[in-house]
Amino acid sequence: MKAAILAENPTRAPIRFNKPMHLRFPLLIAAILAGTLAPDAMAFGTLDPFDTQAITPPRPLLYPSVDGRFVTCKPLPAGASYSVIEVVDLALCQNPKTREAWANARAQAAQVGVAQSDYLPSLDGKASVSRYRIDSQNANQRSASLTLSWLIYDFGARSANLEIARQFLSAATSTLDSTVQNVFLSALQSYYNAQAARAALIAALESEKASRESLTAAEVRYKVGSGTPADRLLAQTAWSQATLNRIRTEGVLKIAFGTLANVMGLDANQPLKLVDIPAGNPEASFERDIDALIVEARQRRPDLMAAEARVKAAQANVDYTLASGLPTLSVGAGPTWLDTGNITSNSSSIGLTLTLPLFSGFSTTYQVRSAQANAEVSEAQRDNLNLQVALDVWNAYQSLITATQTIRTTIDLLASAEQSERVALGRYKAGVGSILDVLNAQSALASARLQRIQALLDWYVSRATLAKAVGVLDSSLLDPDAGKNQGAKTP
Repeated sequence: MKAAILAENPTRAPIRFNKPMHLRFPLLIAAILAGTLAPDAMAFGTLDPFDTQAITPPRPLLYPSVDGRFVTCKPLPAGASYSVIEVVDLALCQNPKTREAWANARAQAAQVGVAQSDYLPSLDGKASVSRYRIDSQNANQRSASLTLSWLIYDFGARSANLEIARQFLSAATSTLDSTVQNVFLSALQSYYNAQAARAALIAALESEKASRESLTAAEVRYKVGSGTPADRLLAQTAWSQATLNRIRTEGVLKIAFGTLANVMGLDANQPLKLVDIPAGNPEASFERDIDALIVEARQRRPDLMAAEARVKAAQANVDYTLASGLPTLSVGAGPTWLDTGNITSNSSSIGLTLTLPLFSGFSTTYQVRSAQANAEVSEAQRDNLNLQVALDVWNAYQSLITATQTIRTTIDLLASAEQSERVALGRYKAGVGSILDVLNAQSALASARLQRIQALLDWYVSRATLAKAVGVLDSSLLDPDAGKNQGAKTP
């Protein structure tokens, strides 16, 4: 299957990480001091010296490879019919879950920049003006200082912290991909639920119409004296029941459309129209070695990738905690200017500072133990998810096998039920059959129609569920050409 969850630019660059800018910081500081940077470039959020935008995952958007175009991320005009492509695209664009996951990924990309900034020196300026009184004499004092401080060596604490940020970014990116697939599947399920509800309403209307025809036939036979009042009452009851089923089905359809609108990021009362499901028969190209599917899933599932990244982040946190209890070496320098009115002085200093943590009340010891235990928790969660991946693939595969066999069987079931209903009604109108035969045949036909609708829904949903379980849910499932061999016509 083709990868389909892309940014507005279909070319998605792999995530890369920049090295700390040891050689670029002097130019940056000089530019700041010289005032050569434009005011808008100095605003927070616009300056990106570490180029974190390059490692930020793009906005979730469906790029349908069907016709090589982008679908606009806006609701269709009033009265237009939604295909499954527009439904999924709008869900990915507007569903709050995808926006939340994307925002989390962008925030974590910024944290990589925060971790890289630890490699650069800090420059602080300080100015003060004060007035004091000595022996009835008033005096003013003004002072200013500029301090440069730079951590030179810390036994790997900064590198471990940077690795933590990078792994959390990888986890956030994989979580975004997983969220996109979850919303993708939810949109497909809601779409086919709505389509099934539409088909169920059509079937209910046909059953109501057939029941009304049976009632008319019973009334005709009753009037000519060849029917009984019991036949007429049975037909009346069947028609009333069919009407009740139709009313209930209309309510189910309204709820299904409300659920679909919600998944698409719209209000539940938003009116929606859907295109018809393409006709055809289900194909069996998905039938593959289940062991190979499980192996592929463990390589491609984004939630498993996120779990692996969290394990690496937890292991890096152990290194960071250990290094935090070790000595650090820093350099500091800066000029100082002082004016007391009578005395003016200028001075400057430069020096090295060695910090030796001697005793912290055993805080570092227990922090290391906590970090090691948290690493074990992350590993256990990853291993548990690794087992769950195999179960997800197994269950989805078996459900799709069952749905494929069921949808083929319901074709024959529906054909025989339609034939039986026609024969029973024809015999009754001819005066050689009973009303019970007609009602039983119509009940069997209504049941066959519903089973056919449910089988079609199960097949579409099971196919998408298997794709998600393997980690390959993408726009290839939405190709209308692929649908020619993927599902029978809805009644």
